[in-house]
Amino acid sequence: MSLFDVVPVSVPDYRRRARRRLPRFLFDYVDGGANDETTMAANVSDFDRLCLKQFVMRDVSELDTGRTLLGQASSMPVALAPVGMAGMMARRGEVQGAKAALRAGIPFSASTVGICPVEEIQAATKSPFWFQLYMLRDRDFVLSLLDRARKAGCETLVFTIDLPIAGMRLRDFRNGMLGGGTLGRISQALQLASSPLWLYDVGLKGRPHSFGNLREKVAEAENLEAYKAFVDSQFDPTVTWKDIAWLREHWGGKILLKGIMEVEDARAAADVGVEGLVVSNHGGRQLDGIASSLRKLPGIADAVGDRVEVFMDGGIRSGIDVVKAIALGARGVLIGRPWIWAVAARGEDGVVSLLDVFQKEIATAMALMGVTRVGDVTRDLLESCEWSIG
Repeated sequence: MSLFDVVPVSVPDYRRRARRRLPRFLFDYVDGGANDETTMAANVSDFDRLCLKQFVMRDVSELDTGRTLLGQASSMPVALAPVGMAGMMARRGEVQGAKAALRAGIPFSASTVGICPVEEIQAATKSPFWFQLYMLRDRDFVLSLLDRARKAGCETLVFTIDLPIAGMRLRDFRNGMLGGGTLGRISQALQLASSPLWLYDVGLKGRPHSFGNLREKVAEAENLEAYKAFVDSQFDPTVTWKDIAWLREHWGGKILLKGIMEVEDARAAADVGVEGLVVSNHGGRQLDGIASSLRKLPGIADAVGDRVEVFMDGGIRSGIDVVKAIALGARGVLIGRPWIWAVAARGEDGVVSLLDVFQKEIATAMALMGVTRVGDVTRDLLESCEWSIG
């Protein structure tokens, strides 16, 4: 990085700063994917295989990047995805992310395994937000989570369905985050010692470090072995489509199913009566060697787009990527790593600044493509970037 690059602007800018600030095991927790990370890489690179079409001599004096997402007005077709342990990446990270989303006029999703509980987020924002749920074996505890989310003003439930078991995230083993015994603990201590800004701002001033929504089940987020034991014991691999009916019985708001990658599953999701789905491979963090979310998006959108709202996540690094996803049939997108890198680097203001860049990139792309509304961004404005001269 040049000495003159003092103001982060793009997602890569914020990623570089987050890497310098965070202890390595926390940076890798967010940055890494499953196994060889080929699917994670494809999530990003497949956007580069698509080109936008540019048109001229059209009146684009009035641009509108806004869109309604599951009944909620949004300044652009973007929401902040739920990210576990965000409060370990920045001081009270979930609260900072939620406040940034509110300032930017887009939805925020609170994670089941967030550091800040839903009550703290509600008190800080005084505004509705989405709540992400993993189905746990203890159904009575799930009901208590739903009740707390409802009382906090949540009207949309993001039900993540692609984690019956955790994927093989090898970075977490290499850096001592999971396992490693004494050597792993020594490695973590050295990583913490090399991150003094994080130690002061998050490690000390960011307490408590409990999983706010799981405080009755897991005490401290710093005890990663206890967290892994909880995941292994409580994440339920028996969940099937019939459990959606149970969820619907106990949740009166909207349901967004996150983790759909095949048309067959998308049709099943539409059949059980949810309001939306997210085409997602969990950011390449679950099963390596599968297709990118972007590749699966158009087929799923064609199959069920008139029955449910279709979202996607995975690999989005700019407003240009957002436009490409919308052109392929997404109602909106969720971004995870970008907002976490921004909050880790510059807190709430960093997330707001990054989202402002996203919105400007979306508006600029629309203008140069000759459209003025997000709904006018269609597939005929895309073409393959792969070509030859004969």
